[in-house]
Amino acid sequence: MLATRHYNGAEPVNLGAGREITIRDLVTLVARLTGFRGEIVWDPSKPDGQPRRCLDVSRAEHEFNFRAATDFEEGLRRTIQWYLAERRAGAKLGAAAVSA
Repeated sequence: MLATRHYNGAEPVNLGAGREITIRDLVTLVARLTGFRGEIVWDPSKPDGQPRRCLDVSRAEHEFNFRAATDFEEGLRRTIQWYLAERRAGAKLGAAAVSA
């Protein structure tokens, strides 16, 4: 909401923690937070992929004084919980429509 009130620019604005994380660490974290128990397979024939990510959040801070107040892991956990709840709600709506 802050961005919609204070930013009218054409350039995209990244919102996030602004900290670097390796793709391996991110995958491991998502697997842990989702309860994934399967095997994670890395394709060694494609070693030139992006090894890490870090959003540049400086525009958000400069344009409307945004700094993430939620820890990255906690934010990811909340996002996963929200997604799963929405998915369940959508499945219930779909089942209700089929039975109607």
